[in-house]
Amino acid sequence: MAGSSGGGAAGGGAIYGLGVFGAWVYFWKDAPDGFWWHVLAVLEGVVWPAFMVYDAFSALD
Repeated sequence: MAGSSGGGAAGGGAIYGLGVFGAWVYFWKDAPDGFWWHVLAVLEGVVWPAFMVYDAFSALD
C-alpha cells in the first residue's frame, strides 16, 4: 500500500494511553484501602472515556 501511513492513528493511541495512565493514578490515589477498591480503580481507569463521552453528549441535549 504505497502512500499509506498510520501516523495519525498512532498519535491518537498515545493520547488515549496517557489519559488512561493518568486516570489510573487519579483513581488509585483516591481508592480506599482494600484489594477490591484498587481493582475497581484499575477498571475505572480503562472505561473513564465512555463516561466522559456520555456526559458530553448528555450536555448537548
